[in-house]
Amino acid sequence: MGCVRWEVHMQFFIGLMLILIVPFSVALTDPLDVAAINGLYVALGYPPLQGWLLVGGDPCGDHWQGVECVFSNVTGLKLNGAKLGGQLGDSLGLFGSVIEIDLSNNHIGGSIPSPLPPTVRNVSLSNNLFTGSIPGGLSSLAQLLQLSLDNNHLSGEMPDAFQLLTGLNRLDLSGNNLSGQLCPSLGNLSSLSTLNLQNNRLVGTLNVLQDLPLQDLNIENNLFSGPIPAKLLSIPNFRKDGNPFNTTIIPSPLAPAPSFLARAPSSYEQPWKQANGPSSPATLNSATPRKFLTAKTVTGIAVGGILVLIVFILCLLVRCFKGRREKKKANQHELNTYKIPRESTKHSESSLPEGVPMEKVPKEAVMKPLDGYGADSNRMVVIPKPQKENKIDVQSIAESSMHKKDHVVDMTDMDAEFLPPPPPPFFLAKGTTNPVGPTRVTTSRCPMKSPNPSSVKVFTVASLQQYTNSFSEENFIGAGMFGSVYRAKLPDQKVLAVKKLDNTACRQHSDEEFMDLVYNICTTRHANIVELVGYCAEHGQRLLVYEYCRNGTLHDALHTDDEIHQKLSWSVRIRIALGAARALEYLHEVCQPPIVHHNFKSANLLLDEKLEVHVSDCGLAPLIMSPSMSGHLLTAYGSAAPEFDSGSYTHQSDVYSFGVVMLELLTGRKSYDRSRPRGEQYLVRWAVPKLHDIDALSRMVDPSLNGAFTMKSLSRFADIISSCVQREPEFRPPISEIVQELLQMV
Repeated sequence: MGCVRWEVHMQFFIGLMLILIVPFSVALTDPLDVAAINGLYVALGYPPLQGWLLVGGDPCGDHWQGVECVFSNVTGLKLNGAKLGGQLGDSLGLFGSVIEIDLSNNHIGGSIPSPLPPTVRNVSLSNNLFTGSIPGGLSSLAQLLQLSLDNNHLSGEMPDAFQLLTGLNRLDLSGNNLSGQLCPSLGNLSSLSTLNLQNNRLVGTLNVLQDLPLQDLNIENNLFSGPIPAKLLSIPNFRKDGNPFNTTIIPSPLAPAPSFLARAPSSYEQPWKQANGPSSPATLNSATPRKFLTAKTVTGIAVGGILVLIVFILCLLVRCFKGRREKKKANQHELNTYKIPRESTKHSESSLPEGVPMEKVPKEAVMKPLDGYGADSNRMVVIPKPQKENKIDVQSIAESSMHKKDHVVDMTDMDAEFLPPPPPPFFLAKGTTNPVGPTRVTTSRCPMKSPNPSSVKVFTVASLQQYTNSFSEENFIGAGMFGSVYRAKLPDQKVLAVKKLDNTACRQHSDEEFMDLVYNICTTRHANIVELVGYCAEHGQRLLVYEYCRNGTLHDALHTDDEIHQKLSWSVRIRIALGAARALEYLHEVCQPPIVHHNFKSANLLLDEKLEVHVSDCGLAPLIMSPSMSGHLLTAYGSAAPEFDSGSYTHQSDVYSFGVVMLELLTGRKSYDRSRPRGEQYLVRWAVPKLHDIDALSRMVDPSLNGAFTMKSLSRFADIISSCVQREPEFRPPISEIVQELLQMV
């Protein structure tokens, strides 16, 4: 009996010990830190990080990837180059003991949250896609030692928030789009030894920096003016090139000019008084008449007349030039997009005798596009808006009688007189049998590239996780403005590309707007545009599924993939340029309403196994134009047209970006390369002055071509580039003219 009681007591003691021990053994990490890291995981878009969970977990006990701990507190988040997307959200401020945050070299977008953890000492968010301004919450980070926000897309003025950061010894804000003057509180950084502000748009003087203990100061490529304080010139490593110090010194305000009668003019100002000796107040009050027609006055009038004449002649020349350009453009468009000649006005509707009706246009009279790219303008395609169906059928319900011959229009069934094109066709939803009934009728946004039926599928998140192996790192293709792209392998072994849109790209668009976006993209079909295969919109996730191009991007082929680079012969580069131009021509001149790409660059040009080009991100301009995403256009770095800085972007801006891509094809250089000398970093600035010097032009050609091209072809290629990258948009040719120029080079 005693033994039984002893055994019962032992069981009770063991159970009590388990109750006391289990809470400590199950989760080592502070619950507040767990909640913070779970929130960060959601904001980043559930990246494939080892150990990370959506809810709960033990980051310290289970050694989550990139998480450093001291006892039960998270003290470090080190995820440099982890291919992260999404954004940071608002959970960083919940960490109670974080000392170091290193999220550099990722693709994180959105704004930098405020506040950051008050205990943090080192923050590195370099080389990401952050937008917005520098957060004013920096003022609360009294323990901060190093702050790196370089190579993002931050804009606006620097906040005056550095008063308490007396321990900060390194500050890097370079490679952004910051503007305005240096804030006064920078003068409080009494421990600052390194300051990098290069490649921004900062203005004003450097006086606020003169008393800081700087050892390394880089302010290159800004708009600083005025004299450089003498103390800064003694800094051991001071880089200041690219600022207008010697030409834009801020002048002191001028005192208001006194009245003419209250000042004593010099003999130079009043030459007619030189004969009467020096000027005096008595002279000013005299009633002596002034002789205006002196030699100097006559000379001044003559010079002014000559200047007016010169200006008048220049205006005439400019007007003449514009007239010739418009005439040339008109001649090009006499053929419309597909070179269909306009007939004389004697055949126009207005010239028909009164009361004689115009004949209806037969189907056989419809025009044919160039070389089979684009779509026959009489195609009638069914593309209903995606709703709850599992598949959206795209079906042709009208056939063209035209035969595919390059640049030939079948006129056999047409009258001698040119007939106007038929009115826009109507398109019936799938299953419609009676066009007069209540069935919803819609019109196609753009003609389809093929009469064969196609479909846009609706995928589930679960299926895409299966096809991408849970979006694993081995299936990661790359990341862009809108999120990450993964390779997906379907059960039938077909390979697709899944673009996983991050929260920044989706947050400001409703589900209905996203469905409209999918609808518009699926109606944009062309041989040189990446085809949308399907989409997914569930559980807060939005994904676009595209055809897969096996040879990656043109940017990689030119700059990182040596194997593909060797295949880019001169003729292949011309064909790539032509294919890209045709895609833009389709967007600009065939689609109704016209589409502006907004982000045309070599990283968005994909190459298939035959090195044919396919333009990606077409139709995604609504996402680009969101306030939170517009700053991402600067990811193009030297690819954006000059007018982008003023908020203007048109079809001609796409033409400029196309010219930059042609420059990359010509030189093998990147549009912006910070590793090169300062004068060669921006490709357009470096290359344009050399385009019309045949010797300089031949020297800047990509060395891998080994001279395998003709000088005539090279010169013509350079001429096209020069016309595309004109600073003023109105001087750039329409893309259809560029297509015709490139066709003559093939």
